[in-house]
Amino acid sequence: MINILDLNLQELKHWMNTNKESEFRAKQIFDWIYKNVWSFHDMNNIPTTLRNKLDNAFYIEIPEIIETLKSESDETQKFLLGYKDGNVIETVVMKYKHGNSICVSTQIGCKMGCKFCASTIGGVIRNLSSGEILSQVLAAQKAIGERISNVVLMGSGEPLDNYENVLKFIYLANAEYGFNIGQRHITLSTCGIVPKIYELAEEDLQITLAISLHAPNDLLRKSMMPIAYKYSIEELITACKSYIEKTNRRVTFEYSLVKGVNDGSEQAEQLINLLRGILCHVNLIPINEIRENSYEKSTSDNVKAFYNKLTSFGIETTIRKEMGADINAACGQLRRSYLQGENEKKGV
Repeated sequence: MINILDLNLQELKHWMNTNKESEFRAKQIFDWIYKNVWSFHDMNNIPTTLRNKLDNAFYIEIPEIIETLKSESDETQKFLLGYKDGNVIETVVMKYKHGNSICVSTQIGCKMGCKFCASTIGGVIRNLSSGEILSQVLAAQKAIGERISNVVLMGSGEPLDNYENVLKFIYLANAEYGFNIGQRHITLSTCGIVPKIYELAEEDLQITLAISLHAPNDLLRKSMMPIAYKYSIEELITACKSYIEKTNRRVTFEYSLVKGVNDGSEQAEQLINLLRGILCHVNLIPINEIRENSYEKSTSDNVKAFYNKLTSFGIETTIRKEMGADINAACGQLRRSYLQGENEKKGV
């Protein structure tokens, strides 16, 4: 059986034709699904014979909400979601004046090994399908009772390591028959798989590409991110310039500030020299501390000094507002806590 959420409208129309059903039924079915009707037998304008066929060919997998954490300070909600194979992931919904944003996971776990990230501890278990990524939005949207208008692919996993499923998810989320979320309201964050950046540029999407940079030189980046051993900063920046030229879209560089590691004046100057003249935006992120490493959050004075230095040289920069700090909203923390608890129950 197939998760129907993995299909686009054209694929479902093809199935209808193959099974001697009217094509227009495909749109009706998706209309029901996006209205939170997740049983074929509850789709009352679909003939019973077709409902039975659908039931034998497809399933609609919406993950179970195992746990919900709600921030008392900013209305951020973090959901621990369970799939039918027993795996769990996290999804975070953040409320802004411009609408609700969701941070979705693209893999169960992650193999990139970035030292500041909890989701990579334990490695990757498997990729999520396009429908499984989509279902995070469906589950969260129903839970909050409001429309989600912005998507950030910045949860557990490396999106470009799950390229085909992530690409299809973007098209599904953007589709008029689905969420109808504009591509400019979708951000894809990558640690920098250089060949896939070139490949993504050829899609000529209008999404925002965000690069997890976190260091202005190779030596420092290698100490934080294993991907730096495979692709140098020069290779990464060259790929970004090519992406900008191809898409005419500004690239965001994410820079997590770690106390005494990458938050000094010297690193700020190196970053300025690296990015000067590039159509880009720098997002400074006070790092989320996790038990498994010794990294500490940069002081507010250092964050401000870093910001002031970049902006004084014309580098467009923002300091990311901390959302859900009281509920450990950084990716991987809730899932890891849950798995540790499950292992303790089993005596592992």
